[in-house]
Amino acid sequence: MRPTTASLCITTKRVVETRDFYIRHFGARAVFDCGWFVSLEFETGLSLQFMEPQGEQPTCDTAGLTYNLCVDDVDGEHRAMTAVGLVPVMPIEDHPWGDRGFAIQDPNGITLYIYSNREPSHEFRQFYAPRIDHDL
Repeated sequence: MRPTTASLCITTKRVVETRDFYIRHFGARAVFDCGWFVSLEFETGLSLQFMEPQGEQPTCDTAGLTYNLCVDDVDGEHRAMTAVGLVPVMPIEDHPWGDRGFAIQDPNGITLYIYSNREPSHEFRQFYAPRIDHDL
């Protein structure tokens, strides 16, 4: 199988609150919203879905779930998010594996790790696989 897209759908009782959070803080737009199911899309074509439980369907246990979101200007994103009152659960800092990032949580308790790539330290360079151009 070779999927052409992949997206994550979280079952939650906080669909409206979650939709509004991603629209306000991440510039997402609702491309489908029937109240109990919302599909959000970002400018880059990435998407997330959130839905209320149907019947006896359980909600997602988000403990330990992290979305990694790469951005061009992590310091600017940090300033913007803290300016509107979002409190990081991990401070902004440089990491030797090759990024600078911080983390916040969405209304469901999902950790959002927001980062920009940096040159990795010598210690971590050896762990990166060589890049392959799949368009050859």
